[in-house]
Amino acid sequence: MDRSLSPDRRAELIVAAMTDDEKFRMIRADFGQVKEKGPNPPGALNGAGFIPAIPRLGLPVLNETDAGLGVTRDGNDGLGAISLPAGLATAASFDPAVAHAGGRMIGGEARGKGYGVLLAGGVNLTRDPRNGRNFEYAGEDPVLAGTIVGATVKGVQERKVVATVKHFVINDLESGRNTLSSDIDPVALRESDLLAFQLAIAKGDPGSVMSSYNRINGTYAGEHDWLLNQVLKQEWGFKGYVMSDWGGVHSGAKAALAGLDQESAGEFFDKEVYFDKPLRAAYASGEFPKARLDDMVKRIMRSLFAHGVIDEPLKKSKVPYEADRIVARDALEAGAVLLRNEGGLLPLSAKQSVAVIGGHADKGVFAGGGSSLVTDVAGDPVPGLEPQKWPGPMKYHASAPLGFMQKLGGKVSFDPGTDPAAAAKAAAGADVAVVFVTKWAAESFDAPDLALPDGQDALVEAVAKANPKTVVILETNGPVKMPWLAHVGAAMEAWYPGSGGGDAIARLLYGVAAPSGRLPLSWPKDESQLPRATIQGAGLYAKAKPADNVDYDIEGADVGYRWFEKTKREPLFPFGYGLTYTNFAYSDFAVDKDAKGRPVAHVTVKNTGKAAGADVPQIYVTAPGAATRRLAGWSKVALKPGASRRVDIPLEPLALARYDDKAGGWHVAAGSYAIKLARSASDVVEETNVTLGESFPVVKAP
Repeated sequence: MDRSLSPDRRAELIVAAMTDDEKFRMIRADFGQVKEKGPNPPGALNGAGFIPAIPRLGLPVLNETDAGLGVTRDGNDGLGAISLPAGLATAASFDPAVAHAGGRMIGGEARGKGYGVLLAGGVNLTRDPRNGRNFEYAGEDPVLAGTIVGATVKGVQERKVVATVKHFVINDLESGRNTLSSDIDPVALRESDLLAFQLAIAKGDPGSVMSSYNRINGTYAGEHDWLLNQVLKQEWGFKGYVMSDWGGVHSGAKAALAGLDQESAGEFFDKEVYFDKPLRAAYASGEFPKARLDDMVKRIMRSLFAHGVIDEPLKKSKVPYEADRIVARDALEAGAVLLRNEGGLLPLSAKQSVAVIGGHADKGVFAGGGSSLVTDVAGDPVPGLEPQKWPGPMKYHASAPLGFMQKLGGKVSFDPGTDPAAAAKAAAGADVAVVFVTKWAAESFDAPDLALPDGQDALVEAVAKANPKTVVILETNGPVKMPWLAHVGAAMEAWYPGSGGGDAIARLLYGVAAPSGRLPLSWPKDESQLPRATIQGAGLYAKAKPADNVDYDIEGADVGYRWFEKTKREPLFPFGYGLTYTNFAYSDFAVDKDAKGRPVAHVTVKNTGKAAGADVPQIYVTAPGAATRRLAGWSKVALKPGASRRVDIPLEPLALARYDDKAGGWHVAAGSYAIKLARSASDVVEETNVTLGESFPVVKAP
C-alpha cells in the first residue's frame, strides 16, 4: 500500500502475499445482479460484475457496471443515472474534448455509485449500418474511432475508475455473435479494426480490454493467442488485463494460456466457471503454470493501483445529476448532424407556429437497448413498450423536445403521429411541421434492412405533402432509407439523443446552438450499396440460422467511405458530411513537416456567414499506388461571423502507413502522397502533394 512505489511493483508485492485461493478468486468476477437463489454477498451492488473483498490484504470489494453511455445500474444510491447520447453522436462531434468530457461525466457517476470498473470504451467499426450495436461505437474510420474512444477512456479513468476497451476484436455484427467467425486477412484486420483498438489503447491507456464473443478466422477471441498475447500484450505493450465478455469463455487453461486474464460472470453465462475448477485442475497438473497465474493477477492488480481504484476508496457520494445532464446535452449539440436544410428552413423563429408530430416527442427521446441502456434518474416517461424481455426493455429518456421547444418558440402544438391524415391536418395548420421518427436497435440482433418501421415513411410523406416546410428529426441507430428526402425542407440525425436530448434538439432547431456534427459513417442509399446486401439471421428474435462465417475480405481494410470510393458508388450522404447555419471558406492550404519529419497540414478557416458556428476541415491522404484515401487528420474550429483562424492539423502516421507482414511492422513507403483538404470524404476542396522518404520507414501509435 506504499503509494510511492510504481503500480507494477505494488502489484508484484501483493501477488507475492496472496494465497493460491486468493489468486483464483481475483481471476473470476461473479455476476453482480440480484440472484434468484439468495441475497447478494456483502458489498455487491447489482452491477455487471463483482469480486469480494480480501480484508487480510486490505483489498476492497470490486464492482463493475455497464457501459459506454453511462452507468446502467443504480449502485449504492439507489437512483438512476444520466445517459450520454449514442457513441456515434460523440464520434460525430469530431471533437476529442467532447468525448473526454463525456468520459469524465460517466466515470464520475460510476465512482459516485460505488463502481470501480466501467465497461466503457466501445470501438468496433461500423462495417454494416444494420449492426445492432453501432450506436455504442464510434463509426467506420479507425483513426476517428480510436481517437474519440481514447479520449473517452482517458476521461473515465481520470475519475479513478478502470475503463474497458471492447469488444476485441471485429465483433461487427450481432447475428450469431457467440458462434460466427469473422474471417479476414490479418493485414486487412491490422489496418482497420485492430488499428482502431491500437489507437484507442495508445491514447487512452485503459486498465482493461474485453475480448469479444465471436471467432476470428476460426478461433474464439478469448482463446486467440495471436491477438491477445502476440499483438495486444507483446507488440502493443498493453500492461492491463483482458476480461471476457459475459458468456465469452469456452475453456480454462486454453483461454488463460492464450492471454485471457479474467472470466466474467461465468457462473451465470458460461457452461461452467472455467477459471475455477477446470483451471485449478490444470494448475495442479502443471498444464497451467504458476507464472501465468501470477501474471494474470498482477495485471488486474496493476490496473487497480494505476487508476486509483484501491487508493481512493469507493464510497457513496452525491452525483451532480443536473450538471451531468448538461454534459449530455452539450454532447448531442456537438454531434447532431444537419443533413438537409433547403432555403434556410432552420433555424426556426419564435414567430412561427410549429406542429410537432410523432416519436413520443411530448414525453422524451428514444434510447437504444441491451446492456448499454441507462435508466434515467428522471424515470421512464413511456412505460410498457415492447419488447420488455432481453434485449429490451425499450425505453425513452425523460427529456421531451416538445416542452423545450415550447419554452423557446411561440405556438408549438403536438400530434402523436399515429394517424397520418390527422398529422397532415395538424401540419397544414402550422407554419412549420417537425416530425420525429425512430428506429430501435439493441445488442444481440441486427436490423434486416434500413427501412423505418411502423409506417413512418408514410407519415412523413403525408405531412410533407400537407406542408413543404417539414423538418424530420431522426432518432436512430444510424442510416435509414429516406424515400421522402426530396419532399422535406430539412432533416437532422439526432442518433439516440441521451438524457439531455430534448433540450439539445430544441436549442438546435431554434438556433440557440448551431449543429456542427459530421457523419462518422457513410450513409448508403439502400442495402444494395453495402458489401453484404443481406445479413443471415438478422431481425429481433429471428428464427433463421445466422451465418457460421462472415467474409470481411470482401471489403478488407476498405471500410465505409473507402468501400464507396473503391467500388465507385455514391452514398446518399458521405462520411464527414454535415451542414450548419453559416458558411466557411478555406484559404492558404499548405503542408510541411514537423521536426520529426511528420507531415502537418495548415489551412485558414473563415466564417463567411451571419451566424456563429463550427467547421471541421478534414485531411485525407492517398498513398503512392493506393486505390483509396484515408482520413489522416481534422480540426474542429468554432468561429463567430467574419472571424478566421489558421489551424494546424498533424497527420496521423498510421494513416500514411501500410502494415508490412514480412517485416512485422508499419511502413511508410517512399514516394509522393496526395494530401487532400476536404469538407467530407467526397468533397475535396484542394489537393497538394508531399514526398516522404525512407528516413520515415516504420511508425508506431502515439
